[in-house]
Amino acid sequence: MSTPVLELTGAGLAFGSRTVWSGLDLVVEAGEFVTVLGPNGSGKTSLLRVVLGQLPLSVGRIAVLGHPPRRGSRAVGYVPQQRHVETPVRARDLVRLGIDGDRWGPGRHARRAQVDELLAAVGASEYADVPVGMLSGGEQQRVRIAQALASGPAILLCDEPLLSLDLRRQHEVTELIDATRRATGAAVLFVTHEVNPVLPYTDRVLYLGPAGHAAGAPDDVLTSERLTALYGAPIDVVRVQGRVLVVGDDGHIHHSREDE
Repeated sequence: MSTPVLELTGAGLAFGSRTVWSGLDLVVEAGEFVTVLGPNGSGKTSLLRVVLGQLPLSVGRIAVLGHPPRRGSRAVGYVPQQRHVETPVRARDLVRLGIDGDRWGPGRHARRAQVDELLAAVGASEYADVPVGMLSGGEQQRVRIAQALASGPAILLCDEPLLSLDLRRQHEVTELIDATRRATGAAVLFVTHEVNPVLPYTDRVLYLGPAGHAAGAPDDVLTSERLTALYGAPIDVVRVQGRVLVVGDDGHIHHSREDE
């Protein structure tokens, strides 16, 4: 059997006296798309930081391709939270940084063909020589995905990549990430609050809640019974006008998805 891309066993994370999550068991295989959901403060981004080797577990075990995670591993690609960046650096130079690290200099370590291939793969060729600061949010996110793919990672970590994007751009970015994992075989761990654009591509959901966590097929996890247990408070999962809504007892809509 092949080694899982990511494996957490009895994993727990705490900051001082506050336990973020505990008893987490998760195995992610090559090519899987795992969507990570949960309210603010549930430790979704912290989970990515653990996989990146930036945070140690408080208890339990984690392995990336059978080894402890480490900072700067080329086996792990990372797409950070969407935010507009003002920089004169060209799109192609940002992608080249994902290949060459911090080794800059005119004509040095420039793998132009590889950069061009990555930009073409994410549909960003037409603005390859445009300063990143002049690109729209959706265009910048395409460049970030190309940069994250530059090392040929086995797992792609996406931290709220849909924030601040309109609905059309959200669907475009999600479709791009899904197409990429299908083409490369990379696993995807996708943290989001924007459930609707993501679930059509999701193999499994990891839901981190205030009172625990659950992992499984979307239709098994996103139920009134399961989410009520995870929140420790009444949660309703209902279908309204072709959409599935997750609603708290205060009437607040937590997540939604379109029916397939």
